[in-house]
Amino acid sequence: MDLQYSEAYQEFRREVQVFLAGWPLQAEEAKLSAEEQEALFRARAIEAGFVYRDIPKQYGGAGCEPDGLKDAIVREEFYRAGAPGNLPTQGAGMLAPTLLEFGSEAQKKRFIPPALTGEEAWCQGYSEPGSGSDLASLQCSARLDGDHWVVNGQKIWTSNAHEADFMFGLFRTEPDASKHAGISYLLVDMKSPGIDVRPLREMTGSSEFTEVFFDDVRVPAENLVGKRGEGWAVSRATLVHERNLIGNPNMMRETFDDLVELARNTIRNGRPAIEDAHVRQRLVEVEGYVRTAETSNMRQFSASVRGEPLKAMRPMMMAKLYGTDTVQMLQAVAYDLLGSEGMLAPTEEDIRGWSRSNTPTGWVEAYIFSLGPAIAGGASNIQLNIIGERGYGLPRDLRPPAK
Repeated sequence: MDLQYSEAYQEFRREVQVFLAGWPLQAEEAKLSAEEQEALFRARAIEAGFVYRDIPKQYGGAGCEPDGLKDAIVREEFYRAGAPGNLPTQGAGMLAPTLLEFGSEAQKKRFIPPALTGEEAWCQGYSEPGSGSDLASLQCSARLDGDHWVVNGQKIWTSNAHEADFMFGLFRTEPDASKHAGISYLLVDMKSPGIDVRPLREMTGSSEFTEVFFDDVRVPAENLVGKRGEGWAVSRATLVHERNLIGNPNMMRETFDDLVELARNTIRNGRPAIEDAHVRQRLVEVEGYVRTAETSNMRQFSASVRGEPLKAMRPMMMAKLYGTDTVQMLQAVAYDLLGSEGMLAPTEEDIRGWSRSNTPTGWVEAYIFSLGPAIAGGASNIQLNIIGERGYGLPRDLRPPAK
């Protein structure tokens, strides 16, 4: 694997570094709120061609020619500078690329730009009380009535639905078709009459997840993405982007660096915990997994750049499974380092900080939260089946006859 960049790409890296000298913002702009500063800098990054590079300009992106090497350089430098790049949200990270592939021209122009800026927040309406791992068994229905779909039923484990402006979701539109063939992909305005969002209290004390009830909710017919009854194919594209977000090795590296800092600052028997041979051994073991995830990501990236999608597929499929396992291992080490402080409950600030607070209670929140991603985006045991069957061509598990 050649990890060296040509001189032309090194020059591009220098251009990125010069641009990033403008972060954090200075002078009058520094008086803006944190959200306003990030939005302003992200807009400048789009104009400079560094953020949302592969999204056409007419949809709010930079409109650059596809170049995987430049994308990698941008990710590396923005991560190193701690600068706001592509939003890792459901709207920008999952819906936007799905609409680029399956959406109508009107849908792309209407929904992608505000998703990229974060002006409109999105949630994902997939899981139902009886349809989790077997998602295709979902029963939440949509019936066409003139120029609207009429939606009835329930979704559950819907992240941030209480804060979302819209939902992209799966609904059964062909009740007599086989379960995979009768599903359609709809875009739903969360302010529509008939929607009831109820928070679900989690172990961390937060209510990120919700359940959503639909009672004769009317959705414009033009909000159908792709063809009627073919939403399963659209949903699989969205899931690929979701799993890539969950298995991001940069986030693992960032958390590991925080873990090392925690070990340096934790005192055991009068000396830093990192001086303990057992602690160092555990840190080395965890970093081995982090480095493996980074290497696998490089393999996927290299194969994609060379135009070898089949070689890129296996590491891509493994990223989510491997990432959630590694983060759980990492957080377990952190939790053990906390000792008696691990009994402290997460604070409201920790909960709002999305597991990023480098405090004892913040680490407790992160440890508890780390259990969830092994289910989100496809449970780990389901991921193992997908990798075996689609990645390696192994025979499928025995299944009951289709109804």
